[in-house]
Amino acid sequence: MSGDFTTRTPHAACLPAESPPQLLVFIDTEEEFDWQKHFSSDARGVTAMKHQWRAQAVFGRYGVKPVYLVDYPVASQPAGYTPLREFFDDGRCEIGAHLHPWVTPPVEETVNDGNSFACNLPRDLERRKLSILKETIERNLGVAPTVYRAGRYGADAETRTLLEELGFLVDSSVLPWTDLRHMAGPDFRHCSSDPFWFGAGDRVLEIPLTTGFLGLLHRLGEEVFPWIGSPRGVQLRATAICARARLLDRIRLSPEGVTIDEAKRLTRALVHRGEQKVFVVSYHSPSLGVGHTPYVRTRTDLEQFLAWLDAYLEFFMGEIGGRPASTGEIYRAMAAAGGRASLQSAQPLGERRRAAG
Repeated sequence: MSGDFTTRTPHAACLPAESPPQLLVFIDTEEEFDWQKHFSSDARGVTAMKHQWRAQAVFGRYGVKPVYLVDYPVASQPAGYTPLREFFDDGRCEIGAHLHPWVTPPVEETVNDGNSFACNLPRDLERRKLSILKETIERNLGVAPTVYRAGRYGADAETRTLLEELGFLVDSSVLPWTDLRHMAGPDFRHCSSDPFWFGAGDRVLEIPLTTGFLGLLHRLGEEVFPWIGSPRGVQLRATAICARARLLDRIRLSPEGVTIDEAKRLTRALVHRGEQKVFVVSYHSPSLGVGHTPYVRTRTDLEQFLAWLDAYLEFFMGEIGGRPASTGEIYRAMAAAGGRASLQSAQPLGERRRAAG
């Protein structure tokens, strides 16, 4: 790994004070693989892509245009990209990029846990993989992606540079308050959910995954959670004990492993504390098929997953008074709020069209 993602002090990105809460949905759109086994370059199945309409129907009811962050197996196989082309051509979604190194050519590295984080690869190899992924998305989906999320959130300071070089305008690879070093990944312990600018002229916008602390000790979350959430703390059941006692709980905004009540509590708290304007709901595309992720093992699990999305969107647009947004809208509004009107004319994100091959 070449460096902490937060090596330099970031420049905060904010929406105008009068803006209501904004919602983005980011989907890690990827191949199916066994989460309990070692990574394999042969895992390229994309059968779950034919089921994405299930969530898309929910999004349509609330005017939400999700961002499908597409990896190479999805972008390179008709069974993967055809459903997305239909959504995109109808104006129902945005398209971004999602890098899984072990299934993205050229696979020159040893395929193992450490190299599953793209930021651990030689810089030139990470760049070539990302370039090939971007070109494949352009060719088969007819859009030059400008939104990125690293697979397994394997991004660091040099990844920032690559994104800027390749024309990306938005990244969502920061996993707030989380230390992945025990898996050979990045250290995001001191990263909040606040968006920030980076790159030359602060041209690239980071929109982290929405993660926050609840409980009596929430103000001390950044200092306390690194200990209770460490491998040793988990072994001692410190995270479970603190969560049950309502002392401190770290919650990520996702239908995967998070109850709808937890998601609502987190959202209410972040809004009432004035800590959050942009909310990001995230999940993995294989969860729309049964048996591909730990979160959806049965038909009942799938029904509950879809019910979570429906309930949360109704809650966010209703009780919270929020609205759906696109990455382009967020980008331009934050640029304008920061007095950087020249960036408002930047190419609309996820909308640069070219003839598809």
